[in-house]
Amino acid sequence: MKNDKKSFNERCYAALKKVPKGKVTTYKEIAKSLHSRAYRAVGNAMNRNPYTPEVPCHRVINSDGKVGGFASGIKSKVKMLKKEGIEINRGKINLKKFFCKLR
Repeated sequence: MKNDKKSFNERCYAALKKVPKGKVTTYKEIAKSLHSRAYRAVGNAMNRNPYTPEVPCHRVINSDGKVGGFASGIKSKVKMLKKEGIEINRGKINLKKFFCKLR
């Protein structure tokens, strides 16, 4: 692979770096920003994120607002999100208030 061609995972990480502290995005939104429908592949990329905490994979949630999984556990993810000021009510995040669009 050429050095000027980023892998899908690297493109996912670059997109996620655009999400500011106190905001979240979804696996679907990252995929769409890459002109893809590979939502699960985005999830796999986040699970393998070698750039934590510079690439804040804890800011990626499910499209329905649910917190979703996290490599070091959901409790850890919730703690990190709350520390950034994101409110979680019954395991969900209000996307109208905290969503960051990437396109």
